[in-house]
Amino acid sequence: MNRIDRRFQALRAGGRKALIPFVTAGDPSLEATVPVMHALAEAGADVIELGVPFSDPMADGPTIQRSSERALARGAGLGYVLDCVRAFRARDADTPVVLMGYLNPVEIRGAARFAAEAAAAGVDGALLVDLPPEEAAEFREAFAAHGLHLILLASPTTTDARLDALCAQAGGYLYYVSFAGVTGADRLDAEAAGERLRQVRARAGVPVVAGFGIRDAAGAAAMAQAADGVVVGSALVAALAGAADAPAAARAFLAPLRAALDGGAVG
Repeated sequence: MNRIDRRFQALRAGGRKALIPFVTAGDPSLEATVPVMHALAEAGADVIELGVPFSDPMADGPTIQRSSERALARGAGLGYVLDCVRAFRARDADTPVVLMGYLNPVEIRGAARFAAEAAAAGVDGALLVDLPPEEAAEFREAFAAHGLHLILLASPTTTDARLDALCAQAGGYLYYVSFAGVTGADRLDAEAAGERLRQVRARAGVPVVAGFGIRDAAGAAAMAQAADGVVVGSALVAALAGAADAPAAARAFLAPLRAALDGGAVG
């Protein structure tokens, strides 16, 4: 069984919600990525989304865009990202790792080669923001052959017909974008998002996690009421950017969110 499936199975059995931090590989430094991943796992991360730096991250706001630019300037390509996962696995065999990024770096390798290399490194799934599900058959087949999940996105503007198709194809978890916009925007309305989230969860055969706009413990707890978990990215990336001790900053940022999720009601 894929690590993602095992983790959500355990969370469900314990009546807990998933905490999924996102960090950009190679930022705030090349050396910090693996220690930060370990720090996040130690602070209660259930899944780690590791951002693959890309030159044109169209779905991301300024914070993650800048982190991607800095990482690329340091030489953090896809090979480096896979090396980080491999190094992380030397100490952590259990925490699921999902690569989050864009299609171009993956297409350069080809679906089959990427899937094989990712699985060999210890990756559990990938979320490719600009890969439409209608064009994803080759990737789904290659991923399935290597035990990887192709994580799909839904949003408030997703039609019911398209949502049904996404739910039928989804593996691992379905990432629900809490509002129409880019990452890091500061206009999260948990109550408004919650109604749609509950509708999506009722249709989906996999867990549904909410991302975009979650910046702190209160926002995480509010969104988790209607979701199976939450993703926090831009606020964490910003906290790491100026930190003298990135692993310590990662722990300090994530610990209050973990406490808030564990103390909240289970929906």
